[in-house]
Formats: sequence, C-alpha cells, structure tokens
Amino acid sequence: MLIFFLEEETISTTTFRVNEMIRVAEVRLIGPNNENIGVVPIQKALQIARDADLDLVEVAPNSDPPVCRVMDFGKFLFERTKKEKEARKAQTKIEVKEIRLRPKTNEHHRGFKTRDARRWLLEGNKVRVTVRFRGREITYPEIALEDLKEIAEELSDVGTIEQAPSIEGRTMGMMLTPSKPGKKKTTEPETEEEPTAAVE
Repeated sequence: MLIFFLEEETISTTTFRVNEMIRVAEVRLIGPNNENIGVVPIQKALQIARDADLDLVEVAPNSDPPVCRVMDFGKFLFERTKKEKEARKAQTKIEVKEIRLRPKTNEHHRGFKTRDARRWLLEGNKVRVTVRFRGREITYPEIALEDLKEIAEELSDVGTIEQAPSIEGRTMGMMLTPSKPGKKKTTEPETEEEPTAAVE
C-alpha cells in the first residue's frame, strides 16, 4: 500500500484547480480525513467530494497522476490568508547599533553611551559594543575587558550577551541582544544588517 504524505505548504492560493476545473482522467485522492484513498477516476473523486459536501482541490498538479484533496476550499483560503497576514506581521528587521569606547573613556562619557545602548535594546535592536585601542593601549586588554563586563552588567535588565568579548585586530567587542520583546520594524524578513548608527 502506498502512503502519500502532502504538506499544506505545497498548496497554492493563486494557482489551483477546483472541482470541475480539474480535467484529468484520474487522480490520487486524499480524503476529507486526510486518509489516502488511492488512484480513482476523476468522476468518482468528484462524487466523494459532493457526498461529503466539500470541494475537490488539486494540490499537486505535477504528480502523475495529479494529487487531489477533499476539503472545504473556502475555509482553507480563509485560514491560509489569515496565516499569511500573521506571518507578515511577525516578520522583523533587526538592526545592529554600535557604541564605541576607548580604554580610558571616563565614566561620565560612558554613561551617555550606555543610555543609548539601553534605548536601542528596548526598541528591539542588537547593540555592538567596541573598544578601540591606540598605541600601547592594546598591551592592557584587561582594562577594555573590564569596561565591557561593567556595561553588560549595567544593561543586564534589558539585554543579554550574544557574543562574548573578543579581540579582532586593535578592537575588542561584544554583542548584546534584547532580553525582552521590543518595538521592531515590520517591513522586511528577519535579517541582520551592518551597524546603522554609531556613537563616538
């Protein structure tokens, strides 16, 4: 016995044939309870759909023979449209903001930048925190590491460390990600972008 599985995602709401629009001699039929009935003449498939007071919908036209399912097509379209709207609403565009520090950045100046980072995290953005070394400053990486740890601790109520502090060239950095849902943009699929803002 051939068991036929078909995912709902293969059904298109823009390209389909329903009931008498299906013009083939026979189809592989999936019944109203998702059971595999097998290959049957098109007239028998239509009759099964009529007896169940449902529609016969061609869901895999390129199969041989085409696969049809007995379903409430109007209900299917309604639920499909609802899911698509919810998916579009849930789509987010995550921006990566950045604050830049020096190993000797004073506490007052760092406070301004930390407040910016807090605001961005609350808005749902990720924040990259970088410390740039100049000259012999790179020989004292523990100073920068302590700065990053203090910032992460200060922002721990709104963000978590996604990427731990690490050195690349003459820069030490870490990535913070929001720990709570923020107000995110809803125009594009979720992708990370290059930093769109930086505070020197």
